[in-house]
Amino acid sequence: MIGLTSLWINGRTLVSPEINRRRALVVLGKIDEILSWEQAKEHERDERFVELGEYLCEVRAGQYWRLENLKSFDEFLEKRFRESRRKAYYLMAIHENLTRIPKRQLREVGWSKATELVKVARRDGSEFDCATWLHKAKELPKEDFKRAVGSHLTGKETEPWEIIYFKLYKSQLPVVERALETAAIMLGSDKSRSYCLEMICADFLAGAALETRESEPNIGSPTGNRNSFAGSDQTASTETVRGDSAK
Repeated sequence: MIGLTSLWINGRTLVSPEINRRRALVVLGKIDEILSWEQAKEHERDERFVELGEYLCEVRAGQYWRLENLKSFDEFLEKRFRESRRKAYYLMAIHENLTRIPKRQLREVGWSKATELVKVARRDGSEFDCATWLHKAKELPKEDFKRAVGSHLTGKETEPWEIIYFKLYKSQLPVVERALETAAIMLGSDKSRSYCLEMICADFLAGAALETRESEPNIGSPTGNRNSFAGSDQTASTETVRGDSAK
């Protein structure tokens, strides 16, 4: 589908425009200048993303890539964005969808947050509250802003999550799997494995705390939590669920 963007506009075949050679050379030179500048100043490379997206849209509309004897706009992007053409399309989407936000303010939030703003603008259309969302983009950290956008698009609240890896010996697997299966039976089969693990850990901590109160030297004694897990299914609904919801 991406490869057809240079051939169609609003469902109609795009007639090859008459190229203004002088303007085309200026724009192509500007793109190369910005890309070279990004490589030279890695820590500042996102500051000119608004300008770059605007120039890329002009290249596509005017088919300036024909001056370099290229077959398509995609081939033009492949030549200049060797690592990923996706970023080029993101920058173009920012230019096309966030026209109501001043360029200076877009530069302040950065291209990754601007990409998230595009998702909201596309979803809300004429009802896009750019002032409110721009304020959120400025105030929230990147991950928090991304979650806010996700909640707005899906209508669901999200919670931060991360994947944690464990190295287990084969001899340990049966014990761990049995514990998770037992917890799932007690808490309900609809609960995720991460939730079951959380309840097992919570039960252990409750038993350890009980042992601490009864006898200080016996912290870590396995007898302290022998019966405490039995009541965890009664309080499971009040526990905080961690972000991972995969079963």
